[in-house]
Amino acid sequence: MNEEPTDLQDDMEEEDFAAMLEESMGGSQRLEIGQKTEATILQIGKDWVFLDVGQKGEGVLDVRELQNDEGELSVEVGDTIEAFFMSRKGGELRFTTKIGGGRSGHEQLEEAWRSGIPVDGRIEKEIKGGYEIMLPGNVRSFCPYSQIGLRRQDNPEELIGQSFQVKISQFSEQGRNIVVSRRVLLEEQRQAQAESLRETLKEGMRVTAEVTSIREFGAFVDIGGIEGLLPISEVAYSRVEDLNEVLHVGQSLELVVKSLDWKNNKFSFSLRDTLADPWQNVADNFPVGSEHTGKVSRLAQFGAFVTLEEGIDGLIHISKLGEGRRINHPREVLKEGQELAVTIEKIDEEQKRISLVPAGVAVEATETSWSDSLSSGSGMGSFGELLKASQDKKKRKKK
Repeated sequence: MNEEPTDLQDDMEEEDFAAMLEESMGGSQRLEIGQKTEATILQIGKDWVFLDVGQKGEGVLDVRELQNDEGELSVEVGDTIEAFFMSRKGGELRFTTKIGGGRSGHEQLEEAWRSGIPVDGRIEKEIKGGYEIMLPGNVRSFCPYSQIGLRRQDNPEELIGQSFQVKISQFSEQGRNIVVSRRVLLEEQRQAQAESLRETLKEGMRVTAEVTSIREFGAFVDIGGIEGLLPISEVAYSRVEDLNEVLHVGQSLELVVKSLDWKNNKFSFSLRDTLADPWQNVADNFPVGSEHTGKVSRLAQFGAFVTLEEGIDGLIHISKLGEGRRINHPREVLKEGQELAVTIEKIDEEQKRISLVPAGVAVEATETSWSDSLSSGSGMGSFGELLKASQDKKKRKKK
């Protein structure tokens, strides 16, 4: 049975002929449908932009793809853009930066699906399991919640009315069943950013990051390409009990790159390293023998920690509490959050330790004050040393 050739067959035959002609003339490597390439703008007309794409003949692109909502051009002659090869017709190479900038319909959408070309989409409404997204040509599609972004959207309704590019992941029933994904494009973009960062990012550099989630041990942050951890110990010089009191999801921070482990995809950052070290002027601000009012920040078996200013904590050993009487725990005479007048007894700038006594108590630079050491800069006792001291004390009692 003889049938007249379809328009699609005509186009294919024309493309094959053009490709053979181009090859016989020693042209460049043949472009594949959907192939992404760099193009230089040669001329901008009323309806079309003419491109140099390194092939025999010029490429053309619908001018509307390079205009903003007000019809203003975002490029000029000589600029380089990235475009997707769409078709070869009448010796003309058709390109697009996305499906939706010019004439669109089911045929173009199917071609975009086969070629992996991005498509303009607008979120119309929420439906079961995701969103209804309007594609060029008023074609409806479905995007699952999991494919709308890189992370879970806490308020899905906030995206309604927004427009962005998506990729068609499923095209069936002649376009009546279309599924799209924005996440695929975001992951491709993120991968490109990560590769760029791998070449330029170094430990010690300052970067801008966004807080993506908060945990008890720290906050996860995104610097645009990679995500890493901001440990709670790197948030401030002072002790932070609850990160939710100082950080929130979506917050922008300036951080210092602490460590980079590309092999295991582990990265850490510091906010504290961007802040002035309060210990730089501690000797001038808190000379030995001077009196200050602080706040009891923590009570431990061996003594009480008192915050003198943000990032500066001192320790009152339990032997200096009780006003001469023996106590078993600082909580017998103090409570956390209480304001307390203290005197500076001793300062160790190298180890970042301050020994205190309650105001009015004679200052004696005794070793007792330092028997339970503080971890450097953190205002925390060494658990190992405390345990050993406790065991030694029990042994002495048994003797």
